[in-house]
Amino acid sequence: MLTGEITGLRAIEENDLEQLLAWRNDPRMRRFFREYRELNMTQQKSWFDAKVNNDPATRMFAIVDLETKELMGAAGLCYIDGINRNADFSIYLGIDDLYIDEDYAPDAGRVLLRYGFEELNLHKVWAEIYSIDKPKQQLFYELGFTREGVHRETHWTEGQWVDSLFYGLLAKDFR
Repeated sequence: MLTGEITGLRAIEENDLEQLLAWRNDPRMRRFFREYRELNMTQQKSWFDAKVNNDPATRMFAIVDLETKELMGAAGLCYIDGINRNADFSIYLGIDDLYIDEDYAPDAGRVLLRYGFEELNLHKVWAEIYSIDKPKQQLFYELGFTREGVHRETHWTEGQWVDSLFYGLLAKDFR
């Protein structure tokens, strides 16, 4: 397990899938995800088998409370490019409808970044989020990310077009 001050990142287990799916399908959170459809357990298991267990370009983790070991959410590095040494950063907390908070998310985010930069030797971690995702914008600034660009009106949600925001963090800026 990768550990921070209050969170740990551990391998996602098959028995985590039902809870992760419930959080993933919660409309209050789903509005922020690229995959906007509600998913079923067959799709969730397919993702688990294909991406979590068998894709070397994906490193997904369960976020757990270090004290209680309770499942809190998921975080990972996706689209890992070993040649150009970069990856897409993903994180959310489902427990207690937190999504992104001021304590657990930053701690888990730092653990994931440390893993990416120090263990995987990444040069850059990046993320694409939607302009309606204010909690993640705040988290990225707290973690040291820089907003690098905007693709205007890329995503239709809740009766409106929203922008895609691109964030990046270089290894030298993390250290």
